[in-house]
Amino acid sequence: MSTKLINPMNETPVRVSTAPARPRSLQGKIVGLLDISKPGGNLFLDRLEQLLRERFQVANVVRTTKPTYSKPAPPGIIEQLRAVDAVVEALAD
Repeated sequence: MSTKLINPMNETPVRVSTAPARPRSLQGKIVGLLDISKPGGNLFLDRLEQLLRERFQVANVVRTTKPTYSKPAPPGIIEQLRAVDAVVEALAD
């Protein structure tokens, strides 16, 4: 009987890219809030939205939710978030 070794690492090639510049201020900006569908994420984002509106005077908050936390966001959600100035992803549990 032969032994077969399986590499547990993700073998998908990773594209290296530069992170976008952070905005100097959130005032007047549109901020996207991405809920990944884990328990408690919506509570975190509810409070964060309130703070963004009260303390940072954002122009608008766009909320969106992934169908499941275990898979990448579908292309439609990614496209929706491309139109905002900054994104916060909730990873609560």
